[in-house]
Amino acid sequence: MTQLTVAALQLAFSDDIDANIANVSRLVREAAGRGAQVILPPELFEGEYFCRVEDEGLFAQAAPVGEHKAVLAMQALAEALKVTIPTSFFEADGPHHYNSLAMIGPDGEVQGVYRKSHIPDGPGYEEKFYFRPGNTGFKVWPAPAAAPGWTLGVGVCWDQWYPETARALMLMGAQVLFYPTAIGSEPHDTSLDTARLWRRAMVGHAVSNVVPVVAANRIGVEHGQTFYGTSFIADERGDILAELGRDEEGVIVATLDLDRVKRHRAAFGFFRDRRPELYGRLTQDI
Repeated sequence: MTQLTVAALQLAFSDDIDANIANVSRLVREAAGRGAQVILPPELFEGEYFCRVEDEGLFAQAAPVGEHKAVLAMQALAEALKVTIPTSFFEADGPHHYNSLAMIGPDGEVQGVYRKSHIPDGPGYEEKFYFRPGNTGFKVWPAPAAAPGWTLGVGVCWDQWYPETARALMLMGAQVLFYPTAIGSEPHDTSLDTARLWRRAMVGHAVSNVVPVVAANRIGVEHGQTFYGTSFIADERGDILAELGRDEEGVIVATLDLDRVKRHRAAFGFFRDRRPELYGRLTQDI
């Protein structure tokens, strides 16, 4: 079987972690009921996007992967529904804190943890106050046994703007890219709307790597910060297979075909014509 059915969730969140988990769980069940095998919730769905301010008291919300309430809930749900759930969470590891993702397989086990590599720092997105840059390197995982041959690559929010992230995941064998996100208005410039840019960046990764892309964002207004949703699934040519609006809660689902993806990727020749010996400048500081 060369097909993989994927889903992205889009919804608003409050400061009530139990309510957030319940709402995500409801949409996960809906996605599974529609045949989804890999289901992507938005970034840091455990609560409101707390990085809009610098508040040392918020470090208390972090927990190790084996103790985090959102991870534990998604483990139980993944096992019950036999689905894979890439789960974003605020991780504590000793004295260190990370913006992390636990890849939870259909047996409910955590297959591994990816720690966000690129950490933004700007008005309304003060992530460097909370998170160390990830020390895991980029990570890929095999898809569920029901979809042999697929390999899943994941970046988290700010990672999605970097072509290096997508290309590195591809060279590690990724066959589909997932990006959980929390992005919206820019408090320092109310005239700046990055929704179109956000999508174009990831569609560009789809086209230049000939790979499907799944992106899940949140919606709603949190303390004056508006999150613009527009979650989508694009195929390996960058065509949009499914999408949600700016304030629409829901689930989007699409079925991808690995044989077609591989055929198209080979035909474009992007990986055949790479010249790694010319790319040394990419690994040097500016």
